[in-house]
Amino acid sequence: MINLIVTFNEYVTYFITVILALSPTVIDHCYHYFGRTAAFAAVLFVHILRNEEKLLKSDINQLTTESRNPASSHLDEMSILAITQLMNQEDAKVSQSITSELSKIADAIALIVTAFKADGRLIYMGAGTSGRLGVLDAAECVPTFGTDPEMVQGLIAGGPQAMTVAVEGAEDNPNLGAQDLKDLTLTANDAVVGLAASGRTPYVIGTLDYAQHIGAATISLACNHHAQISQHAQVAIEVAPGPEVLSGSTRLKAGTAEKMVLNMLSTISMVKIGKVYHNLMVDVKPTNEKLVIRAKHMIELATGVSADKASELFIAAHQNVKTAIVMNLANVPASDAEQRLRRAHGIVRDALQ
Repeated sequence: MINLIVTFNEYVTYFITVILALSPTVIDHCYHYFGRTAAFAAVLFVHILRNEEKLLKSDINQLTTESRNPASSHLDEMSILAITQLMNQEDAKVSQSITSELSKIADAIALIVTAFKADGRLIYMGAGTSGRLGVLDAAECVPTFGTDPEMVQGLIAGGPQAMTVAVEGAEDNPNLGAQDLKDLTLTANDAVVGLAASGRTPYVIGTLDYAQHIGAATISLACNHHAQISQHAQVAIEVAPGPEVLSGSTRLKAGTAEKMVLNMLSTISMVKIGKVYHNLMVDVKPTNEKLVIRAKHMIELATGVSADKASELFIAAHQNVKTAIVMNLANVPASDAEQRLRRAHGIVRDALQ
């Protein structure tokens, strides 16, 4: 049996509010049914929990993401222009905070590529802003790289409704994270990325623990150093861009940092499984007019043909950019180009050899 609730603080996070709210009733019942000794024990237990609650709040308040930014201490008195300049200056710190973590990001990408090559999936898991960013990055992979919607998925604590409306308490339950992965039928071929700006979200910890039990690759991404979730992942990424202009609002620098890392994880992984030729997204799905124009232009850029010729190739290749490129550069008909790509597992360079 997996120990999903790995520390007492995580247990308290989920249960303490309910227990303390019911404490008068609990104590009264203990006295009525079990006597003074039981009532005294209940009072003592509640006292311990109250102390734990204070310690937990203290721990949270020590996080960099919860700290006050001295540069914005008079935010409400600053001019609009001054605030825009300050936010721009603070945002410049985001990319700097990522630099020291690039080797870990590369290690994470290697795990994701291995998962993809084993027909596994990339699954982002998070709560609040972190969860929404995971859902966003996953959704963008479909039109950008022509992936199946199942290949890259984003799950948010509280379910789809939490994308727009906060679901109270969902992030505090580690068992919900595990259950969400069970519902996806997680396998050892998958890669799971746990996202938590604070670095301590129980939902994410439960997710990572269950994924490790199954044998899936596990990656954590936090915006504080010495994050709790780092202890629950094979590869732990910690980017710390510092206190927010608006204290505690991690949708700002922390959210930007997370999105920048997610951009690397998904984009570079797709490059390494053949979704890109040169720097062109040749697996793009031309599902609207803009994407049709982009697809034809990529054929032009990859082959050096005219716009008219690119349009002809696009039609002859059944609107498949990779097929059109191989047709032109290998001087073969569409059927042969498709066959070459199948043998090369969709990698254009290999199909041209």
